[in-house]
Amino acid sequence: MEIHVPYGRSFLTARLPGHLDVDIIEAPATRPADDPLGVVHAALDHLLGEVRWADFAGARSAAIAINDKTRPVPHHQLLPPLMEHLSALGIPDSAITFYIAAGTHPPMAPGEFPSILPADILARYTVISHDAENTNLLLDLGATSRGTPVCSNRGYIQSDFKIVIGNRTWMDADLRIVIGNIEPHQFAGFSGGVKTAAIGLSGLRTINHNHALMTHPDSQLGEYENNPARQDIEEIGQKIGVHLALNAILNQDKQIVHALAGDPRQVVRAGLELSRQACQVAVRQPYGLTISSPGGHPKDINVYQAQKGLAHAARVTRPGGTVILAAACPEGSGSSHYEEWMSGKLSYAEILECFNAEGFRIGPHKAYQIARDASRLRLLFCSEMEAALASALLLNPVRDLQTAIDLALADLQPGERVGILPHASSTIPYILK
Repeated sequence: MEIHVPYGRSFLTARLPGHLDVDIIEAPATRPADDPLGVVHAALDHLLGEVRWADFAGARSAAIAINDKTRPVPHHQLLPPLMEHLSALGIPDSAITFYIAAGTHPPMAPGEFPSILPADILARYTVISHDAENTNLLLDLGATSRGTPVCSNRGYIQSDFKIVIGNRTWMDADLRIVIGNIEPHQFAGFSGGVKTAAIGLSGLRTINHNHALMTHPDSQLGEYENNPARQDIEEIGQKIGVHLALNAILNQDKQIVHALAGDPRQVVRAGLELSRQACQVAVRQPYGLTISSPGGHPKDINVYQAQKGLAHAARVTRPGGTVILAAACPEGSGSSHYEEWMSGKLSYAEILECFNAEGFRIGPHKAYQIARDASRLRLLFCSEMEAALASALLLNPVRDLQTAIDLALADLQPGERVGILPHASSTIPYILK
């Protein structure tokens, strides 16, 4: 049996013996919208919740938070209808600013902006990439009920107990809008809604405190209402004052299926079931071998992103089984903090022990997430990364996908099935009970 899994901007091909029982773990094909621009226009014309365009009739400026290059957001289809509405409000181009909500990812350089924004947007509007480590930009907004400090770009952090969110000029805008996709998130449950700004425009301490909630047992993939990490994000969004969300639901080919706009919380709630329909898949039993791709570019742009492919595959892989993670990772680890913290560590047990002893930190948390899953199964990693770096990160690099499969098949128990997750990062696999 010949298999093909997404890898970077292309695919990897390998063969499995014909006698094996193989499952392709993929949600049913979802047809894209026939008229995606029309769908976006309709969403903006019929806002969800109590928000109405008339509420912003006096707005003289707008700030728009967008995802960075690690998210496949179809800005070329979402933004033109939105800009028409802002123009109808009388907001001049010079008073509209786009904020690339990079969170703890490295800020994007201006030369990279064309990879995520259409040329006409770049020509007409100011675009700024957020830097979560620039404390000079942060305004203290207090803390959430879970103690997460919130600051948004207007001053210095006063103590470790202050939250840092966002971007000073973001907070100064009369109308604050978030753009993104609603899709599975491994500990926040789902992306979408205020998350683009609440995390993407926050300071390092805010993000660190929120992400520490990933260790809570209720911070789970596909969970929303009772998810402490996600509900903390909602509180952050309230504090920084997100007025409007425009979100898309995509199929596995990254095409718009649905668009929703309006009150951010209502947008997410309305999109949850639609997202589940597009990505949730039941399997009968755990697999002895799962071959997982995060879904190709940009989901496998670096280890920081590709790790989700391991986390989602681990949900349906038996203890002691094997996960082959096929992720190009042309930009390496994606986090200097992660690499520095991993220096000299020789085992998953050491990673877990050190992480728990030192307390939660962004960057090292990626090592923790990998060790949490790889300590109970066998991880084999196929990528473009230098083998020395992949080995230093304890990713167990293997030269190519076929070699990894041949190694894994030697440990497959009689009668065990093989699972293939072609779009792991946007798939919620679960074992049918």
